[in-house]
Amino acid sequence: MKVTCVASEALPEQLDEDVEYFSLYTHSGRPNVGRISPGWVGMLSRQGFAPTTAVWDFVSISLAVAAADFACRRQGSSDGWTRMIELTVALCEPQAWAEQKSLLERTFRFLTGDFWTLNLIEGGVSAPTTAAPKGIDADCLALLSGGLDSLVGGIDLTANGRRPLFVSQVAKGDKETQRLFARRLGAADRHLQWNHRITVPHATERSTRGRSIVFLAFALLATTTLPAWQAGETTELFIPENGFISLNVALNAGRFGSYSTKTTHPTFLDGIQALFNQAGLRTELVRPYQFATKGELLRNCADQSLLRELAEHSTSCGRFGYYNYTHCGRCVPCLVRRASFLGAGLPDTTPRYVFADLATAGRDRGANDIGSVGRAYVTYRQKGIDRLLGGAMSFAPPGRRADYAAVTERGLEELGQLLQAHNAL
Repeated sequence: MKVTCVASEALPEQLDEDVEYFSLYTHSGRPNVGRISPGWVGMLSRQGFAPTTAVWDFVSISLAVAAADFACRRQGSSDGWTRMIELTVALCEPQAWAEQKSLLERTFRFLTGDFWTLNLIEGGVSAPTTAAPKGIDADCLALLSGGLDSLVGGIDLTANGRRPLFVSQVAKGDKETQRLFARRLGAADRHLQWNHRITVPHATERSTRGRSIVFLAFALLATTTLPAWQAGETTELFIPENGFISLNVALNAGRFGSYSTKTTHPTFLDGIQALFNQAGLRTELVRPYQFATKGELLRNCADQSLLRELAEHSTSCGRFGYYNYTHCGRCVPCLVRRASFLGAGLPDTTPRYVFADLATAGRDRGANDIGSVGRAYVTYRQKGIDRLLGGAMSFAPPGRRADYAAVTERGLEELGQLLQAHNAL
């Protein structure tokens, strides 16, 4: 599978039939060519953004990876999942990324489960420029997705006297929630919302394992507006995700590798940190809840009153759009959400779960993770956590494996209590 992402004027007159083409930051006007963020460069310039070439090239790489992830359908691969993707991306200074090419490929391999070959070529679209670079009065960055973990992350940072610049990747159903959270955190003027605006001229792949790289690229772009960055210092980027979901240990034999999302897995984020360090991007990824369960994260939130007020507006469901922007109640993220309220001793004020009763939800048709969670919990209780983990902790450095295993144990205990409370176990 071949994908080429270049400026419109660099597209060949005769397009190869075996290549997916995308025009970077413009609309080519050709119906068989995809688009990546058309008009965004001009908009950023007008808003005062002036990123360095290294930052801008990373943004372009990330958007191209997401575009390829959308365009290359897994059903066309030999095993129905793993793809061989050859991605050509036009950059402003490709030679500056040449030494990171192998690390980029390995990092994307872990994230999406595919084999990536990157061709970084000349001719990239120039970065936005402005006579008056934008400056935002903030001392760090924080991802604000509209989820429960990002809400707690924002509450804790604010309560601890920090002034985060919140960065959101817009997803349908979350835009207004993101704005609500930023406003209630006193950061309406410290909140950036961007959409990748990737358009594929045919049916797309729905697994979208690569979308998270764009969120990090948006955050890196936002970093360039902070006083610390502009003064040549290193900035902190907070990634608020509980450790149980971050690890996303396979709960059954069918969910190994990239069949489970690795959006904030330590291996993936360590790869991104290494890329940032080698490219001199001066951004430190901070994972404050790496060894906390979602229940512990809620229980220890620094402002319980604000949490209770806003929690009902947050989104966790992995099938939110499928159920008309309503929590299904039985996917893994929903089960972890429900278990966290129970474990923290907080009322679950989520407006509605499609499958509210977990004792009967497993009988309905459709995707359902109750059985997988229940079997994983029983395996852990009867045979120990190591039997469930297998080699899932092989990434952990010496002295940390026990911490990662422990947060998985505690997360399973929260899930077990939920299923028992519903007589589903």
